[in-house]
Amino acid sequence: MWLKALELRDFRNYESLQLFDLSPRVNIFVGQNAQGKTNVVESVLMLSVAKSHRTNRDAEMIRFGEESALLQGMVERDNRTYKLDLRLLQKGKKSRVNGVEKRKMSDFVGHLNVVLFAPEDLQLIKGGPQTRRRFLDVEIGQVSPQYLYNLSQYQKVLLQRNTLLKEIAKKEKTEDLLAIWDEQLCVYGAKVLQKRFEFVDKLEGFARDIHSRISGGKEILSFRYVNSFDWVDGADVTERFFQTLQSKRRLDILRGTTSVGPHRDDLEVRIDEREVHTYGSQGQQRTASLSMKLAEIELIKAEVGEYPVLLLDDVLSELDSERQLHLVESMGERVQTLITTTSTYGLEQFMQEEAHVYRVDNGAMSREEG
Repeated sequence: MWLKALELRDFRNYESLQLFDLSPRVNIFVGQNAQGKTNVVESVLMLSVAKSHRTNRDAEMIRFGEESALLQGMVERDNRTYKLDLRLLQKGKKSRVNGVEKRKMSDFVGHLNVVLFAPEDLQLIKGGPQTRRRFLDVEIGQVSPQYLYNLSQYQKVLLQRNTLLKEIAKKEKTEDLLAIWDEQLCVYGAKVLQKRFEFVDKLEGFARDIHSRISGGKEILSFRYVNSFDWVDGADVTERFFQTLQSKRRLDILRGTTSVGPHRDDLEVRIDEREVHTYGSQGQQRTASLSMKLAEIELIKAEVGEYPVLLLDDVLSELDSERQLHLVESMGERVQTLITTTSTYGLEQFMQEEAHVYRVDNGAMSREEG
């Protein structure tokens, strides 16, 4: 699949942007910092997953002084063309696919699959559990709209349960009211967990092979999904979740928050059975992060039948020449790539005849010829 065209209106620092000639191979956006390069990448991510990697508030992406922003993309996949429209409002957002409005955002997500690799993704290993949970949620959501629905329902029930726990602690509500929320939390939570287990198992297969190539066969990469209620393979997830929830009820009331569930889980990354977050060198942490990102590309291809669009947001300068080479080789001629950078120095391997180079300057863009 590839993004044929991109239009923005009142998005971030772009009053209006029209890119009708994107290359199916390599597109390089060059400019100094704070000129709008990352805003282009962010808009493509929004058209894919309807979420930003920089903010949780849609209103922040609307150009100052405006009431809404419009993002449009033309996507070629499965020998068909899809027109994607996403309008950001001060409160909420609306979406259309080929002119048809989608009631649920989960029905919009997935028409364009992307893999984003940004400097903060090097924190995928070094960062906290929330970083890795977000990684799982975003990537699974691209290939499974049902996962997004179940996750959304889980989060809504979790919020209701936590509110009730605080009210019980204040003697404003009775404990028996927890039963309905506990049941729903376990139903949706089990569905979220089962999809995560499945995804991590598949991702590990791809990442292990990629990491082996990058390390010259000297290291073995592996994953372990760390579940907050000690689920073991073969046990009933829903039942085990429910039992643990009951055993933690007094603690939850005391703290006013739910202590177990998918929102408390983590993904443990290991090299040669040693946890990389704690014991890995900086080089190992970066290689593991790169392996996970490259594994995403292959997993999405396996799930949907086509390679996703790769977004490299000012990340090449963060990688040494060896890791850059593995990144380039892994892409080959298969993946449309959008690269943001402050300089084309060192990008010779990307500068094929098919590459389109755009100069970005304070929300204005021009394509360089030659």
